[in-house]
Amino acid sequence: MGKYDITTQNEYDFFEVSSAMQKCIRRGMEEEALYWAVELYNSGYSEYVWKRLRIMSSEDVGLAHPSISSEIWALYCMFKEQAKKKEDKNEPQRLFLTHAVFILARSRKSRLIDWALLWAWITHKFRRLEIPDFAYDKHNERGRQQKRGWGHFFREGTQLENPADVWKEDEYRRRAMKAIEDPEGMGLF
Repeated sequence: MGKYDITTQNEYDFFEVSSAMQKCIRRGMEEEALYWAVELYNSGYSEYVWKRLRIMSSEDVGLAHPSISSEIWALYCMFKEQAKKKEDKNEPQRLFLTHAVFILARSRKSRLIDWALLWAWITHKFRRLEIPDFAYDKHNERGRQQKRGWGHFFREGTQLENPADVWKEDEYRRRAMKAIEDPEGMGLF
């Protein structure tokens, strides 16, 4: 017997069912994953299922589908809202749980976030980075001591790696620079 002996309604070990659900989702085995999710749900562990699904959205999918955590959260919120309606014996909240299992199972996968988490937290106490020079700007004491103002901020502090091509961004950057130089001369438009 283990430290925590919890069984599901069909006499499965709770932790083994949880593991089976996650491993099946990782492998894209949606029908099997759904079986294990239903086993947990029917055993009274719906909140636990949702906790695991939210974790999997970052741990097992992450950047392969960057919006999946928001999607899983939205499905969870709809599940919770629907579950409040006790008079509906058909339990339509199960739609949202099923949807979440399928979207996770069918999604492209990446464990980058989990690998990065493990590396960063395990090695953190053994590493020490220096503050990069570009971080010293008008927003902190060291930058102000170096007389770094708006010009430095626009040259160094706002540099983006992998910038998106967003309509009118350059125009508003120029407007912002001019407004800082001469706020009264900018007018409303």
